[in-house]
Amino acid sequence: MKYIGIETQQRRNNIKSMFLLFMFPVLLIGLVYLFFLIMYSQEIDGINSAGETTLQVLPVVLIAVTIWFFIAYFVNTLMIRHATQAVPLERRENKRIYNLVENLCMANGMDMPKVNVIEDQSLNAFASGINKKSFTVTLTRGIINTLDDQELEGVIAHELTHIRNRDVRLLIVSIIFVGIFTVIAQMATRMVFYSSMGRSRGSKNNGASAIVLLLVVAALGFLGYIFSLLIRLSISRKREYMADAGGAQMTKNPLALASALRKISRNPEIHGVKREDIAQLYIEHKAKGTFSGLFATHPPIENRVKLLEQF
Repeated sequence: MKYIGIETQQRRNNIKSMFLLFMFPVLLIGLVYLFFLIMYSQEIDGINSAGETTLQVLPVVLIAVTIWFFIAYFVNTLMIRHATQAVPLERRENKRIYNLVENLCMANGMDMPKVNVIEDQSLNAFASGINKKSFTVTLTRGIINTLDDQELEGVIAHELTHIRNRDVRLLIVSIIFVGIFTVIAQMATRMVFYSSMGRSRGSKNNGASAIVLLLVVAALGFLGYIFSLLIRLSISRKREYMADAGGAQMTKNPLALASALRKISRNPEIHGVKREDIAQLYIEHKAKGTFSGLFATHPPIENRVKLLEQF
């Protein structure tokens, strides 16, 4: 795949980020309105009642979610480090790694990111952060020990391309949005459960209301799932092809990255990290499930290797 250019890729990812930022409140407002529309469905003037109630509670909902989003956005680096158990890589004991990262950054006019390590024998790597102060390249101990210098340079160049193309920020936005909808769905489910338990103990005439609440939660859960799915699809698999191409362009050695990807594909799963949202960041992530191929966030390794060999 021919690399389309840094500025073009940055512009496209910035547009996607703004689109996600715009769609999130739109969908949230729609879900709040749907909730009250179903709640007032038995009333004669249910549509107007739902609209009025939505307008009353909407400022509180938007303020709460906005605060939540910005807190999560600015602490994402700590969240990822905690989830992956990554720690700073000591320069004195790992001069080889720092030399590779620094040489690539100097050659391409980039600021030096932080370098972390996950003490795991799997072979994987990812980039994270939202700005120059928090940009980080994380490597597993397994990938450091297994790859030779040229292969490791290709992997690091791949991750630096993600940082340079603003892929990292786009992924962070998607992770936070999916997390918010997941928590909202869980809270709604618990509310319905305890509400229905109380209703069943107090009166048997409120069964219909409990069913309505269950339908509301089902609708919210379904729409939240669809939104999560759209986010995953918006983070196109093309970004991995672009990062591969960018890494090959940085190192002038696409075959080394192809060789690294072959080795990574044998043992990419970082043990102890079960979160699928974090796994979107990895250089390689094998999706699991019946429809894993259809909704995978990463293209097949064999396809990526084939393109690198033709670079």
